[in-house]
Amino acid sequence: MMVIVNAVIGVIGGSGLYAFLDDVTEHAVDTPYGPPSDPVVVGEVAGRQVAFLPRHGRDHRYPPHLIPYRANVWALRHVGARQILAPCAVGGLRPELGAGSFVLPDQLIDRTSGRTQTFYDAGAVHVNFADPYCPVGREAVRATAGATGVQLTDGGTMVVIEGPRFSTRAESRWYAQLGGAVVNMTGHPEAVLARELALCYTAIALVTDLDAGVEGEHGVTQEEVFAVFAQNTERLRGLLMATIAALPDKRDCPCPHALDGTNAPEV
Repeated sequence: MMVIVNAVIGVIGGSGLYAFLDDVTEHAVDTPYGPPSDPVVVGEVAGRQVAFLPRHGRDHRYPPHLIPYRANVWALRHVGARQILAPCAVGGLRPELGAGSFVLPDQLIDRTSGRTQTFYDAGAVHVNFADPYCPVGREAVRATAGATGVQLTDGGTMVVIEGPRFSTRAESRWYAQLGGAVVNMTGHPEAVLARELALCYTAIALVTDLDAGVEGEHGVTQEEVFAVFAQNTERLRGLLMATIAALPDKRDCPCPHALDGTNAPEV
């Protein structure tokens, strides 16, 4: 298939971020893995073409375990995106990471099950995933947050669970003991699929709640998560807009070389 547009940057919106760009053109992308969560919309930010895709669909019809992750990542690459920003809602696993906090994860623990997490079902294609997020993308977010006054916790492990249920208290405490800072349901396989296509991928986590086992008797509710995300949508949107402007034009990071030496077939 030919590239429809040349959107150099992609944004995958998480829960509550169903619209991001103004004055957009909409593109229905057909992928080898079925349709993505929604048509890709493309608009301009700081003179750059940016593609946006709501992870769950605009009507939040896809629960975490049924999101078409392969189609979503493939579709963004198809319209030209080589750098992806991935905002997401997370639960805090440490008392200091309360609702409204921003975290820039640097590590990931996969606790999902049954999700297809590779584009390569034939042959041996093993990508380096020791550091799951783009170092240049992380630096752009870090610098932007500092310049715009957004308080950001730099670093932390994101534990990705299967969902759609929230954690038990025991699970939550276990994740914290494993070294987790935040817990989420969508960060994997999205990150590794981006790596398999040699894309830059940077997660930006917005804490919507303290997870069940952190403190007190209160359990997490969906209403609470959505309400906190809505309250912070404009802060997140501002951080994303500024980061897009700060991302370098030329990729000078390990991500473009993820498939070097693997003999990976074209997907």
